[in-house]
Amino acid sequence: MKKREFPENDVGRSVDGGIQQVEANLRMRVSKYMSYLLRHNPEGLAMDEQGFVDFNELLGKLRSRFRVNRKYILELIEEGNRRRFEIAGSKIRALYGHSVYVELELEEDRSVKKLYHGTTQEAASRILKEGLKTMRRKWVHLSPTPETAKQVGLRRALHPAILQIDAEAARRDGLKFYKATGEVYLCKSLAPKYVGQVMKLERSSK
Repeated sequence: MKKREFPENDVGRSVDGGIQQVEANLRMRVSKYMSYLLRHNPEGLAMDEQGFVDFNELLGKLRSRFRVNRKYILELIEEGNRRRFEIAGSKIRALYGHSVYVELELEEDRSVKKLYHGTTQEAASRILKEGLKTMRRKWVHLSPTPETAKQVGLRRALHPAILQIDAEAARRDGLKFYKATGEVYLCKSLAPKYVGQVMKLERSSK
């Protein structure tokens, strides 16, 4: 099936409300494909043990689907308030979310006392009974504040539940937490005794 491409600077078109919508859709598609390559399936890209691939090789893979250039990808990486990728020299990797095995070599966080997990109401009920599991990923993903967890939960549900994690108690029992970015903490599976306090969030009045 022929892959659809979007022009990089097509200012003359008006699709789905105008060029801004077209550009937003392109950025979302490029970002999702880049995340897929760096987290789940490099599709032939040479990935080292730390999850890095050559930036130019990644760019070539992206250009096989989209009309983008190096500047476009660099701007995509820098935008937004959630740091998802890391560039080191001529290489790039995802900072979290992997289902393939990588050695992230993150520094252990020894001070955070409470963390949060945003999810659906149904998943929250299950987690309270069974604990938090890595599922298809290599790590459990946690947030430093209820507000950040809310944004994560809103991707899955209109009225997400926020679970509070007793990181201090878990750490005393030997569990380790790692800070991937300012808004993402990682750990292995958490037993139910460290998970509690479901907080339902109402929709914004905006």
